Amino acid sequence: MNHRTFLALLLAALAPHLASAAVSADEAAKLKSTLTPLGAERGANKDGSIPAWDGGVAKAPAGYKSGDARPDLFSGDKPLLSIDAKTMDRHADKLTDGVKALMKKYPDYRIDVYPTHRSAAAPQWVYDNTYKNATRATLVDGGHGVEGAYGGIPFPLPKDGYEVIQNHRLAWIGYSITSNSSAWVVTSDGKRSLASAGLQRLHRPYYDPAGSLDGFKGYYSYTKFYATDPGSKAGESIMEHAAINAKTARGLWQYLVGQRRVRKGPSVAYDTPDAVTSGIGLIDEAFMLFGPLDKHELKLVGKKEIYVPYNNNRAASANIADLLHPKTLNPGLVRWELHRVWVVEAALAGGKRHVVPKRKYYIDEDTWQILLVDGWDANNELVRTNFTLTLLAPDIPALVGQTQWGGYDLRTGAYYLNMAANEMPIQYKPAVPPLTPANFSPEALANEGAR
Repeated sequence: MNHRTFLALLLAALAPHLASAAVSADEAAKLKSTLTPLGAERGANKDGSIPAWDGGVAKAPAGYKSGDARPDLFSGDKPLLSIDAKTMDRHADKLTDGVKALMKKYPDYRIDVYPTHRSAAAPQWVYDNTYKNATRATLVDGGHGVEGAYGGIPFPLPKDGYEVIQNHRLAWIGYSITSNSSAWVVTSDGKRSLASAGLQRLHRPYYDPAGSLDGFKGYYSYTKFYATDPGSKAGESIMEHAAINAKTARGLWQYLVGQRRVRKGPSVAYDTPDAVTSGIGLIDEAFMLFGPLDKHELKLVGKKEIYVPYNNNRAASANIADLLHPKTLNPGLVRWELHRVWVVEAALAGGKRHVVPKRKYYIDEDTWQILLVDGWDANNELVRTNFTLTLLAPDIPALVGQTQWGGYDLRTGAYYLNMAANEMPIQYKPAVPPLTPANFSPEALANEGAR
């Protein structure tokens, strides 16, 4: 093999990891015609079971007070159908492998499918920035970083799985947020317990409405969690600075009450068991995807119509005892709808190791948020399935997938629900005034923990 042939083969192998090219102005113009401002298909599907997008739900109901549990705006809807183990074969093309596995494992498990509401919305300035990003944003760092994007979806007309996953990382879920948060685990014998509870703060400088691409400092998200319960964890804090590319280092800090000081956190990532969920979940499953994903190669399969959890305000305000049943979430409280989703497969990269070498992600076309994830082990056995129960927050406006996420271990029968504000005072509330990066310094973490 001569040098030129070898180089050509090498470039072909690396093609998915090279910097992507932004789309043309003609392609971007679709965001103002056949596509929604964030890149979804604007029209209905063939039989009308998925309606056309008409702007979403962007106005809070009369009398709503920020921080209160948001009402179910579609409470008058009745299920169109219920699917369980006896009927799932009739609907197999619209069910994920994980949902079918739960039905096979638990014959009394079902999903109730309601009329589809394309409720997702965002501020106009997010739409405007998304249009700009379409012709300027590129992938870097082997597909694991982004340049040339600010304040909107970076790749509204994606060409590969890396762009779709970056859209999830940079999805619109609000700018500056405070919320109560609890993590619950249900063991294989059906016992429910509180793993942690406290106050969650989220700040996304990438979506600062007063900011700009030129002034962006490289951290797209700051998060901080302060534990108040159970007593053994009260006062502990953890904080992350998430970087948009490899040039800006990811930061992780912890405040430990016993040591009364802030320490740089260990580089927990990938398939490390997540202590917050008592090890049932993995670190890279948090928030549906957390931390680096470079142990896997990503492949865009395409778009498909799938039954997914959607518009789950009723579940978000339910009593925990009603929501968390011994084997699964209460099927009667979880709303499922038919939506178009992007499907991305993740396969273990050469020379890498991971306890879940194969995954399949289902990403909502209207919000670019991951709604469901299935995971297979080295024997190609389906062993994990993850979900998020999207919260409709028209006061922001946003459809939020960063709350009520969790997962099932199909081998042990245990499951968990995290970032739940059920029976707590504050539900995903815009911070007024907005938080700032100064609120997420190691010094601020120490001062908060010392109080």
